[in-house]
Amino acid sequence: MSKRPGKQIPTHHGHGEIKVSRYLVLYIAQIAWVVLGVFLYWDARWPSTCTPHNPLELYTCSFGLPENGGSWREAALLTWLWATPILVLLEISRRLDKGER
Repeated sequence: MSKRPGKQIPTHHGHGEIKVSRYLVLYIAQIAWVVLGVFLYWDARWPSTCTPHNPLELYTCSFGLPENGGSWREAALLTWLWATPILVLLEISRRLDKGER
């Protein structure tokens, strides 16, 4: 059995069409990422010395999350908090780089 190659896209490696399902999966993944962050934040136990009330305090207090024998949820929230801005900046830089071509 031979497979018919899909339409080749010059900016992508290999063959294949970009279909609506790709974008649907992308948006579902983004929604799941935000829901994960809300889930982790909802039951996180913050250190008694630092209770965040705004986004700046949230990031400054986040370093104390895994201390005092915190559960996996606090460690995961710390990772989620610091990974999210990095992922957003990577997406912005990807879109800006795409515009220069």
